[in-house]
Amino acid sequence: MKKVITYGTFDLFHYGHRRLLERAKELGDYLIVGITADDFDKSRGKINVRQSLMERVAAVKETGLADEIVIEEYEGQKIDDIKRYQVDIFTVGSDWKGKFDYLNEYCKVVYLDRTEGVSSTEIRSESPLKIGLVGSAGFLDKVVRECAYVNDLEIEGVYTDEGISSALQSLPLVTRNYRGLLDKVDAVYIFSYPGLHYEEIRTALACGKHVLCESLFAMTRAECEELIHLAEEKGLVLMSAVKTAYSIAYWRLILLVKSGIIGNVISVDSTCTSLDEIENGRTDYKNSWNSITKWGSTALLPVFQILGTDYKECRITSKLLDNRYDTFTKIDFVYQNAVASIKVGRGVKSEGELIISGTKGYIYVPAPWWKTDYFEVRYENPADNRRYFYQLEGEGIRYEFLSFSKAVKKGTVMSNINDVFNKAVCDIVEQFNRQENFNRI
Repeated sequence: MKKVITYGTFDLFHYGHRRLLERAKELGDYLIVGITADDFDKSRGKINVRQSLMERVAAVKETGLADEIVIEEYEGQKIDDIKRYQVDIFTVGSDWKGKFDYLNEYCKVVYLDRTEGVSSTEIRSESPLKIGLVGSAGFLDKVVRECAYVNDLEIEGVYTDEGISSALQSLPLVTRNYRGLLDKVDAVYIFSYPGLHYEEIRTALACGKHVLCESLFAMTRAECEELIHLAEEKGLVLMSAVKTAYSIAYWRLILLVKSGIIGNVISVDSTCTSLDEIENGRTDYKNSWNSITKWGSTALLPVFQILGTDYKECRITSKLLDNRYDTFTKIDFVYQNAVASIKVGRGVKSEGELIISGTKGYIYVPAPWWKTDYFEVRYENPADNRRYFYQLEGEGIRYEFLSFSKAVKKGTVMSNINDVFNKAVCDIVEQFNRQENFNRI
C-alpha cells in the first residue's frame, strides 16, 4: 500500500483545498492529512486564521478524502510523521516548491500545481474591518505596528489630542473630531484616559460602531452594565482589551489549573508594577492613569478567572498622592475556600510574578508574568516539576485584535474576557474611588 501525506492550515476550506486533497489522493492508496494546530500557526506568525482547529478538522473530514488526520504541532514533525507512518510520498502545493526538498531523503516529494483564482488569504481579505484608534498616541504606535500582522482589518484613522507620531501621521485620517472618525470606521479601539471611556464607548455604540476598549469600560459598575446592555440591544461587539488574556501561555495556564493539575486552588497572588511616569514631587499626575486603572484589570484577571467574582470580603490598602491617585495599591480577597491578593503600582516597584497555590502543588510565573511565554508547575518532589514554553508575539496585541475581528465577522462576542469579569473590575474601581473597605498608608 502506497501512503501519501500532505499538510495545510485548511482555513475557510474552499475548492482549491479540495482539489489539492483529490490530487494527493490520486498519488497513492492511503492519504494522511496533517492540519496545523493553532499554536503552531501562531508561532510561525500566521495569526490571521479565521477558523478554530476543530472547525478545520471537521471541514477536511467532511470531504471523505482523508484516510487519517494528524495534527501538526511542532517544527520538524513532518520528518517524524513520515517515519512513523512509513510514508512513501510527501506532497504539497507548488507555491511551496523547493521548500521541502530536504524531505527527499525520507520519501518522494511531489509539488502539485495550485488551483488558480482562489485562496484563503483572498477570502479573508475580501472585506477587512476598518478600525479607528482613540487615545494615547505613544501606545497607539505599537498598535499600528501589531495590526499589520492581522490581514483581516485596516487601521483607518486616529482621534487624539496629543502630538502625532510619523506612524500615526501615515494613516488615512488624523483628527481631533471623534464623530468625524466614527463616520469613517466600522469599529474603534479605545486607549484613552479611563475617565473618558464611558462617554467614548457610549457615543461609538450609539453610532453603530463595535468597540474594543483597553482596561475599563467605565468607572462604576452601573455604567459598565449600561454599556453592555446597549451593545447587546444594538447587536454590537463590546470587548475588553487586556492583552494577557490572549496570550497562549496564559490561557493554557488557566486550563491546566481548572484541570486540577495542582489540586484545589487555595491562593492566588498577582503583582503588576511599573515606574513609567510618576516621580516624587510631580504635580501633573491628575490626568494620568493611576495604579488601579493602569494595572487593576490585568492583576485581577487570574484571580477572577480562577476563583470567580463571588468573594466574601475585599480589603483595599493604598498609598495615595491625593484622594484619587494611588502610587501603590494592595487588595486582599477572602473566598469561601480560598484567598487572593493583588499588588499594583506606578510609583512602587516589586517583583511582577504570579503564584497560584494548590493542595497538590503550585504554579509559578516569573516577572513580568503578564507577558509570559513560560511558566512552571511545581510539586513537593522537584523531579515531578514541569515547565511550559509558548511563544508570545507582540505582547498579545495582535491576538486580541484578531479575536475582535473574528467576533465582529461572526456577530458574536468571542472574547477571552466575559462580562462578569468586566463588571467585577468596574466594581472594584468604584470601591476604590469611594474608598469603601479602604485603608490609606
